[in-house]
Amino acid sequence: MLLIFSSANNKFQFLFLSLLLSFTTYAQISFEKGYFIDYSGNKIECLIKNTDWRYNPTEFKYKLVEESKVETGNINTVKEFGIYNKSKYLNATVKIDISSSDLSKLGYQKEPILKEKQLFLNVLIEGKANLYLFVDGAMRRYFFSTDINPLAQLIYKEYKFEENKIKENNEFKQQLWNSLKCEAITMGQIKALNYHKDDLLNIFIDYNECNGTGYRTFKEKKKISFNLSLRPRLNISSLSVNNLKSSFKDTEFDQSLNFGFGIEAEFVLPFNKRKWAIVLEPTYQYYKSDTKINASGVTYGEITTSVDYSSIEIPFGLRYYFFLSDNSKLFINGLAVFDLGIKESAIEFDLGYTTLTPLDINTYLNAAFGAGYKFKDKYSLEFRYFTPRNLVSHYVNYDSNYQSMSLILGISIL
Repeated sequence: MLLIFSSANNKFQFLFLSLLLSFTTYAQISFEKGYFIDYSGNKIECLIKNTDWRYNPTEFKYKLVEESKVETGNINTVKEFGIYNKSKYLNATVKIDISSSDLSKLGYQKEPILKEKQLFLNVLIEGKANLYLFVDGAMRRYFFSTDINPLAQLIYKEYKFEENKIKENNEFKQQLWNSLKCEAITMGQIKALNYHKDDLLNIFIDYNECNGTGYRTFKEKKKISFNLSLRPRLNISSLSVNNLKSSFKDTEFDQSLNFGFGIEAEFVLPFNKRKWAIVLEPTYQYYKSDTKINASGVTYGEITTSVDYSSIEIPFGLRYYFFLSDNSKLFINGLAVFDLGIKESAIEFDLGYTTLTPLDINTYLNAAFGAGYKFKDKYSLEFRYFTPRNLVSHYVNYDSNYQSMSLILGISIL
């Protein structure tokens, strides 16, 4: 029976890889109404692939019409591009501070290390005063311009002044105080500013409103969303136990079909079109089986071996979604699985007239991979494969191989 299970595992791994390739190939790509302006000043209406850029791009994909081929616009050919009502990027040559933001690599220089670069700046607000953002890994820099101030970086820098002491260069506050003169903006407000998006956006909104000029913001609400689901499941499990010194305790248990139940907490991350999620799923599972070992030639004769194993699994990891439509999506998971015993689980050997010392079950970390389908963010179906577990790794003379797969139904309650 274990051989059949092992063969099934190999087939599942092949199927999982095939599904992954299929999902990647066929998952719908989201192209949304937008535009770009080329270096000749021509504005071209198009459909832009909205990848919800986490970092500022140097290129983007677009189609002139739905049926046309996918083309690429880049920083060398496009002056500006945007997706209507969502985002806008401006091509600009600016001086940007390239100082490290890593606390372990901070230097003693207070002044920024400015280097000229050509970038696509993310427009956060435009009006009489404009605010822009550039993000690349840990680097996060804000830029601004007004009707009389040319485009420049708002300067903020952390630096060392003693070996284990850090100071801040908050020149951006003086820049804003000099440039955003308005009755509604006080020195106290400027002093209280942090070099964060919301703080800076609010002060630019105050300035534009104070001057009675129209303005547009391109800030999308990006918050981590939370889903809670009930997850009943059907488990197929198998176990083999080997004695490394003697073969009479070697046991192969039959495959067992049993039920489990989990509660999944899913935290959908706000970037990359909400395709990534962190999942945590405490799950009750059990496995019970017994078998007889024909120990002919051994004093004990026939031995009945039984296993009673129950635990709370805690899978924790990442999920990635492939959107098919507004109501339909595929997903894959990669999970680390922590296993906590909830009672004294053991493998026992019964010789009929006496019993041998049972093997206590004590498990460790393993992994799981799954693929599934979700409908209307309410219902889901997932097939999950678990890598083998050794239930008796704390015994020197024993080895075991516990294998399982699950078919999981999900019903969202929050």
